[in-house]
Amino acid sequence: MDEIARRQLARRWWQALASGHAAPLSARLGQRLLLRFIDDLVAALGAERCDPSRAWRVGAALVDARLSDPAVPLSSARVLRSLVDRDSREDAEERLAVLLAALAQGHQARLCGAHDRGEPPSEVTESGGADGLYRHLFDNAPLAIAIADTDGRLVEVNRNLADMLGIPADDLRGASVYQFAPPDDHELIRARVFEEMVSAKEGTVLIDRQLTRPDGEVIWVSFTVTFVQGSGPYPDYTLAVGSDDTARRRTQEQLRHQARHDPLTGLPNRRYLLERMGRLIRDAGDGDDRIGLCFADLDHFKRINDRFGHGVGDKILTAIAARLRDIAREHDCLIARIGGDEFVALIPPPADLDLVRKIADLLLSQITAPIDLDTRQQRISASIGAVLAPIADAESVLEAADSSLYRAKATDKGRYVIRDLHGHPPEDDATTCP
Repeated sequence: MDEIARRQLARRWWQALASGHAAPLSARLGQRLLLRFIDDLVAALGAERCDPSRAWRVGAALVDARLSDPAVPLSSARVLRSLVDRDSREDAEERLAVLLAALAQGHQARLCGAHDRGEPPSEVTESGGADGLYRHLFDNAPLAIAIADTDGRLVEVNRNLADMLGIPADDLRGASVYQFAPPDDHELIRARVFEEMVSAKEGTVLIDRQLTRPDGEVIWVSFTVTFVQGSGPYPDYTLAVGSDDTARRRTQEQLRHQARHDPLTGLPNRRYLLERMGRLIRDAGDGDDRIGLCFADLDHFKRINDRFGHGVGDKILTAIAARLRDIAREHDCLIARIGGDEFVALIPPPADLDLVRKIADLLLSQITAPIDLDTRQQRISASIGAVLAPIADAESVLEAADSSLYRAKATDKGRYVIRDLHGHPPEDDATTCP
């Protein structure tokens, strides 16, 4: 491997590790470290007898460098698979599979605190036959590994894959890969793996899909599937290396939810609202569909916080949010909290003035209904600015609703003003709270 290719590989490996996991080193130091590891792996791959112990030490050294996320071996495998492109030996794919399995084992062992001397266990270094060594690493690799023929029938699987799917290994061998994928994914797998990659007799594809285990548990799996050309009497096959991605997916979904929802009320926040409006704008055709927006602001809410404390204020906000959530369910609109005492109802197309007026009336009636506190009831009034607008820039529609709200609060509290942005003047008739 020439120096340019070597550095490019180190850069891509570092990007894969740093993008998916917290990077404890600078990019410069990280890539310098990975260059050493690449040299070790290339030497192990090119040795007369494949030496997985060197790959095991690389896996352990990654943990020592604080690259300790359990997904590091899979991220590494996706990049390092390109090493076989520069190796002309017929068994290069099999050798690399052994090395990547050993790397994963070394990483997992160091994570678990085993083999603190930095040496692989004896069964990785003992001078047994290559077949026995491959079998040991294949069966004990912390990654899920499957070998399938070019028709999609599983030829060999390891223990990790069987455990991940919740199906005995003996039952997996001989089964079709389609048996474990939802019917909706069959066409995707057929197109990407078999029509594109297998037909071309080269390439690698990444498959991230949701599966349901026999016990009913739904999991996310991530697989890198590579086409491997057979040699001599051995036919072509596909090699899949993957892992259970469920925990990472759930963490991502939790973070996504937290970033788009108000922590107090659980309602969508301003970011969620703008994203929803953005989707409506993107999905809008050349028609004249309109959306409605009702911007509600609680009157004199600061006085309640100042007089009774923020604990009482929070109870009032959560009670109001629960009522508004019912409106959202019944009328297929989005209710968001975008400020301390500000709520917004987004009415998707096709909206009209009658529907906007109805939602505004409902908002007022639900906000102004008495709220039961521990020892008494509390009444709140609200002012609402509403617009009926063409599907356009989200911020401009919010600004128009805010302008209507300002008009409603300037004339009196406890009322709404609706503007039709098709060119009609603002409605001067305002509705007063009961």
